[in-house]
Amino acid sequence: MKIAWGITGAGHLLQESVNVLVELSKKHEVTVLLSGAGEEVLKMYGLFESVQNLTGGKYRELILEEDQRTSFPMTGRFSLGTYDLLIISPTTSNTIGKIVNGIADTLITNAVAQAGKGHVETYIIPVDLESGDLETVLPSKLELDLCQNCEICVPSSKCPNKAITPGVEINLLKCEGCGACQTFCQFGAVTGGRLITIHMRDIDIQNTTKLYEIEGIRVLNHPTDLNNLLF
Repeated sequence: MKIAWGITGAGHLLQESVNVLVELSKKHEVTVLLSGAGEEVLKMYGLFESVQNLTGGKYRELILEEDQRTSFPMTGRFSLGTYDLLIISPTTSNTIGKIVNGIADTLITNAVAQAGKGHVETYIIPVDLESGDLETVLPSKLELDLCQNCEICVPSSKCPNKAITPGVEINLLKCEGCGACQTFCQFGAVTGGRLITIHMRDIDIQNTTKLYEIEGIRVLNHPTDLNNLLF
Protein backbone atom coordinates (compact mmCIF):
# COMPACT_ATOMS: atom_id res chain seq x y z
CA MET A 1 0.00 0.00 0.00
CA LYS A 2 1.20 3.54 -0.78
CA ILE A 3 0.52 5.83 2.17
CA ALA A 4 1.11 9.54 2.77
CA TRP A 5 1.56 10.49 6.43
CA GLY A 6 1.35 14.13 7.49
CA ILE A 7 2.76 15.47 10.75
CA THR A 8 1.74 18.85 12.17
CA GLY A 9 3.18 20.87 15.04
CA ALA A 10 1.84 19.06 18.10
CA GLY A 11 3.95 17.54 20.85
CA HIS A 12 1.03 15.53 22.20
CA LEU A 13 0.81 12.07 20.57
CA LEU A 14 3.97 12.84 18.60
CA GLN A 15 6.11 10.02 19.99
CA GLU A 16 3.20 7.60 19.64
CA SER A 17 2.66 8.71 16.03
CA VAL A 18 6.32 8.21 15.15
CA ASN A 19 6.31 4.76 16.77
CA VAL A 20 3.40 3.63 14.58
CA LEU A 21 4.89 5.33 11.52
CA VAL A 22 8.12 3.38 11.96
CA GLU A 23 6.26 0.07 12.12
CA LEU A 24 4.00 1.00 9.21
CA SER A 25 7.01 1.80 7.04
CA LYS A 26 8.23 -1.77 7.38
CA LYS A 27 5.22 -3.10 5.47
CA HIS A 28 4.11 -0.20 3.28
CA GLU A 29 5.61 2.54 1.12
CA VAL A 30 5.20 5.73 3.13
CA THR A 31 5.76 9.32 2.05
CA VAL A 32 6.11 11.67 5.02
CA LEU A 33 4.73 15.21 4.75
CA LEU A 34 5.92 17.73 7.34
CA SER A 35 4.29 21.07 7.99
CA GLY A 36 6.74 23.82 8.95
CA ALA A 37 5.68 23.48 12.58
CA GLY A 38 5.77 19.70 12.33
CA GLU A 39 9.42 19.81 11.27
CA GLU A 40 10.29 22.18 14.13
CA VAL A 41 8.53 20.12 16.78
CA LEU A 42 10.03 16.83 15.59
CA LYS A 43 13.47 18.39 16.09
CA MET A 44 12.56 19.76 19.54
CA TYR A 45 11.61 16.29 20.71
CA GLY A 46 14.61 14.62 19.10
CA LEU A 47 12.47 12.65 16.62
CA PHE A 48 13.36 14.25 13.30
CA GLU A 49 16.21 11.85 12.53
CA SER A 50 13.98 8.83 13.23
CA VAL A 51 11.49 10.07 10.66
CA GLN A 52 14.17 11.08 8.19
CA ASN A 53 15.74 7.62 8.35
CA LEU A 54 12.49 6.06 7.11
CA THR A 55 12.70 7.84 3.79
CA GLY A 56 14.71 7.32 0.65
CA GLY A 57 13.45 6.29 -2.77
CA LYS A 58 10.26 6.66 -4.75
CA TYR A 59 7.16 6.87 -2.52
CA ARG A 60 9.42 6.84 0.53
CA GLU A 61 10.10 10.55 0.41
CA LEU A 62 10.35 13.25 3.04
CA ILE A 63 8.34 16.26 1.84
CA LEU A 64 9.02 19.54 3.66
CA GLU A 65 6.55 22.39 3.48
CA GLU A 66 9.30 24.93 2.79
CA ASP A 67 10.33 23.04 -0.36
CA GLN A 68 6.79 23.07 -1.78
CA ARG A 69 6.43 26.86 -1.80
CA THR A 70 2.80 28.02 -1.79
CA SER A 71 1.30 25.91 -4.59
CA PHE A 72 2.22 22.57 -2.94
CA PRO A 73 2.62 20.75 -6.28
CA MET A 74 3.13 17.31 -4.71
CA THR A 75 -0.45 17.29 -3.43
CA GLY A 76 -1.59 16.82 -7.02
CA ARG A 77 -0.59 13.19 -6.58
CA PHE A 78 -3.77 12.62 -4.58
CA SER A 79 -5.87 13.55 -7.59
CA LEU A 80 -3.83 11.14 -9.73
CA GLY A 81 -4.42 8.15 -7.47
CA THR A 82 -0.80 7.85 -6.41
CA TYR A 83 -1.66 7.11 -2.79
CA ASP A 84 -4.12 4.67 -1.29
CA LEU A 85 -4.45 6.49 2.03
CA LEU A 86 -3.60 9.77 3.77
CA ILE A 87 -2.92 9.82 7.52
CA ILE A 88 -2.51 13.01 9.56
CA SER A 89 -1.12 12.34 13.03
CA PRO A 90 -0.79 14.19 15.27
CA THR A 91 -3.19 16.86 14.01
CA THR A 92 -3.23 20.27 15.69
CA SER A 93 -6.36 22.29 16.40
CA ASN A 94 -5.06 24.91 13.96
CA THR A 95 -4.94 22.36 11.13
CA ILE A 96 -8.37 20.99 12.00
CA GLY A 97 -9.84 24.50 12.16
CA LYS A 98 -8.65 25.09 8.61
CA ILE A 99 -9.85 21.74 7.30
CA VAL A 100 -13.41 22.12 8.61
CA ASN A 101 -13.60 25.61 7.12
CA GLY A 102 -12.31 24.55 3.70
CA ILE A 103 -8.98 26.37 4.01
CA ALA A 104 -6.08 24.69 2.20
CA ASP A 105 -3.15 27.08 2.58
CA THR A 106 -0.56 24.71 4.08
CA LEU A 107 1.06 21.50 2.86
CA ILE A 108 -1.07 19.38 5.17
CA THR A 109 -4.43 21.11 4.66
CA ASN A 110 -3.85 21.15 0.92
CA ALA A 111 -3.10 17.43 0.99
CA VAL A 112 -6.38 16.79 2.83
CA ALA A 113 -8.30 18.88 0.29
CA GLN A 114 -6.71 17.14 -2.69
CA ALA A 115 -7.22 13.72 -1.10
CA GLY A 116 -10.93 14.51 -0.83
CA LYS A 117 -11.06 15.54 -4.46
CA GLY A 118 -9.21 12.41 -5.51
CA HIS A 119 -11.38 10.04 -3.43
CA VAL A 120 -8.42 9.09 -1.25
CA GLU A 121 -9.55 8.15 2.25
CA THR A 122 -8.06 10.29 5.04
CA TYR A 123 -7.49 9.23 8.65
CA ILE A 124 -7.10 12.13 11.09
CA ILE A 125 -5.91 11.78 14.69
CA PRO A 126 -6.63 15.04 16.54
CA VAL A 127 -4.83 16.17 19.68
CA ASP A 128 -7.96 18.05 20.83
CA LEU A 129 -10.55 15.29 20.89
CA GLU A 130 -12.50 15.60 24.12
CA SER A 131 -13.39 18.40 26.53
CA GLY A 132 -11.46 18.75 29.77
CA ASP A 133 -7.83 18.73 30.84
CA LEU A 134 -5.07 16.74 29.19
CA GLU A 135 -1.56 15.75 30.23
CA THR A 136 1.11 16.27 27.61
CA VAL A 137 4.90 16.04 27.46
CA LEU A 138 7.25 19.01 27.21
CA PRO A 139 10.52 19.01 25.24
CA SER A 140 13.74 20.15 26.94
CA LYS A 141 13.15 22.96 29.42
CA LEU A 142 15.35 25.15 31.61
CA GLU A 143 13.94 25.09 35.15
CA LEU A 144 14.81 28.55 36.43
CA ASP A 145 13.96 27.71 40.05
CA LEU A 146 16.69 25.03 40.00
CA CYS A 147 19.23 26.94 37.91
CA GLN A 148 22.26 28.01 39.98
CA ASN A 149 23.48 30.59 37.43
CA CYS A 150 26.88 28.93 37.35
CA GLU A 151 29.76 31.05 36.08
CA ILE A 152 30.32 28.39 33.43
CA CYS A 153 27.11 26.70 32.38
CA VAL A 154 28.18 23.21 31.35
CA PRO A 155 24.92 22.31 29.51
CA SER A 156 25.19 25.53 27.49
CA SER A 157 28.84 24.94 26.62
CA LYS A 158 28.13 21.35 25.59
CA CYS A 159 25.05 22.11 23.50
CA PRO A 160 26.01 21.46 19.85
CA ASN A 161 23.51 24.05 18.59
CA LYS A 162 24.13 26.76 21.19
CA ALA A 163 20.45 26.64 22.07
CA ILE A 164 20.79 27.46 25.77
CA THR A 165 20.97 30.97 27.19
CA PRO A 166 22.12 30.33 30.78
CA GLY A 167 19.66 31.52 33.39
CA VAL A 168 17.15 32.52 30.71
CA GLU A 169 15.76 29.79 28.43
CA ILE A 170 16.33 27.09 25.81
CA ASN A 171 15.72 28.28 22.27
CA LEU A 172 13.60 25.40 21.02
CA LEU A 173 13.99 26.49 17.41
CA LYS A 174 17.70 25.65 17.73
CA CYS A 175 17.23 22.59 19.95
CA GLU A 176 17.36 19.18 18.28
CA GLY A 177 16.29 17.20 21.33
CA CYS A 178 19.57 15.31 21.80
CA GLY A 179 19.13 15.48 25.60
CA ALA A 180 22.83 16.15 26.28
CA CYS A 181 21.98 19.24 28.33
CA GLN A 182 19.94 17.14 30.77
CA THR A 183 22.92 14.89 31.39
CA PHE A 184 25.44 17.66 31.99
CA CYS A 185 23.50 19.75 34.52
CA GLN A 186 24.39 18.45 38.00
CA PHE A 187 21.55 20.47 39.56
CA GLY A 188 18.80 18.96 37.43
CA ALA A 189 17.91 22.38 36.05
CA VAL A 190 17.43 21.06 32.52
CA THR A 191 14.54 18.68 32.13
CA GLY A 192 12.91 16.78 29.29
CA GLY A 193 9.68 14.88 29.09
CA ARG A 194 8.05 16.70 31.99
CA LEU A 195 4.27 16.35 32.09
CA ILE A 196 2.06 19.42 32.12
CA THR A 197 -1.71 19.77 32.11
CA ILE A 198 -3.41 21.81 29.39
CA HIS A 199 -7.08 22.63 28.92
CA MET A 200 -8.94 21.76 25.75
CA ARG A 201 -10.79 24.80 24.37
CA ASP A 202 -14.45 24.36 23.47
CA ILE A 203 -13.93 25.85 20.01
CA ASP A 204 -11.25 23.26 19.21
CA ILE A 205 -13.46 20.40 20.37
CA GLN A 206 -16.33 21.77 18.27
CA ASN A 207 -14.11 21.88 15.18
CA THR A 208 -12.98 18.30 15.79
CA THR A 209 -16.63 17.25 15.96
CA LYS A 210 -17.20 18.80 12.54
CA LEU A 211 -14.58 16.48 11.04
CA TYR A 212 -17.01 13.59 11.37
CA GLU A 213 -19.32 15.32 8.89
CA ILE A 214 -16.74 15.61 6.10
CA GLU A 215 -16.93 12.99 3.37
CA GLY A 216 -13.84 10.81 3.05
CA ILE A 217 -12.44 11.63 6.51
CA ARG A 218 -12.27 9.13 9.35
CA VAL A 219 -11.40 10.36 12.85
CA LEU A 220 -9.35 8.07 15.09
CA ASN A 221 -8.71 8.45 18.81
CA HIS A 222 -5.05 7.40 18.96
CA PRO A 223 -2.21 6.43 16.60
CA THR A 224 -2.35 2.84 17.85
CA ASP A 225 -5.87 2.57 16.40
CA LEU A 226 -4.06 2.19 13.08
CA ASN A 227 -2.72 -1.16 14.25
CA ASN A 228 -6.12 -2.77 13.84
CA LEU A 229 -6.69 -1.16 10.46
CA LEU A 230 -3.37 -1.52 8.65
CA PHE A 231 -1.25 -4.24 10.26
